[in-house]
Amino acid sequence: MSDLRADATDPRPAPPPAPDDEACCGSGCNPCVYDLYDTALERYRAALQAWRQRHPEARTQGEETR
Repeated sequence: MSDLRADATDPRPAPPPAPDDEACCGSGCNPCVYDLYDTALERYRAALQAWRQRHPEARTQGEETR
């Protein structure tokens, strides 16, 4: 059984999907799809940190601690 337990009212945040290599058109769009991904990744990391504080029992071996 996994240590990643959480109730349905507070699920563990899911990471944003990474853009495909072909997603960037290379024309210098502002923001680029990679900029949007970086922003979403920052929000995910903050949400995950807050979730871990609420669920300290939800740790697995080898899981990143950042």
